[in-house]
Amino acid sequence: MALEAIVAVYADWGIGAKGTQPVVLKADRRHFRAVTGADAVIVGRRTMEDFPGGRPLKGRRNIVVTRQALEIEGAEVVHSTEEALEAAAGSRCLVIGGASVYEQFFPWLDRIFITKIDLTPRSDRFFPDLDASPDWVCTEEGPWQEEDGIRYCFCTYERVLRAEC
Repeated sequence: MALEAIVAVYADWGIGAKGTQPVVLKADRRHFRAVTGADAVIVGRRTMEDFPGGRPLKGRRNIVVTRQALEIEGAEVVHSTEEALEAAAGSRCLVIGGASVYEQFFPWLDRIFITKIDLTPRSDRFFPDLDASPDWVCTEEGPWQEEDGIRYCFCTYERVLRAEC
């Protein structure tokens, strides 16, 4: 099964600190909504708790990966990679974080939508540097733009070599 992911990264490929994003851009939020549309998303419980109101994303099928025995209104709770892949089968699905969830599903990713933010705030979680990987190629890079003095651009990466899962 092929999956996609979407993530905002800083200049050092950091993605967050202490369970949240240090820098958030309105343009990135709009881009996220446009890319994920009404599709299914795979998200970790802790990342979902960082969403507005700590609730699943509206208008999308939320597949929440957690080790805890929980019920989350508006979400499908799963407890393993395999359960999440089964739940996502047959639909477009994007992995949306956090760091351990990206890592867990990385072997199944074929396309990743990256927002590059030209800052280096302190991060304690990182995404793999796709620019340094021979397995990934940037197939689309938008122009650098600016919001509140912060430069950013939207890129799409595609897997060149497929790892066997």
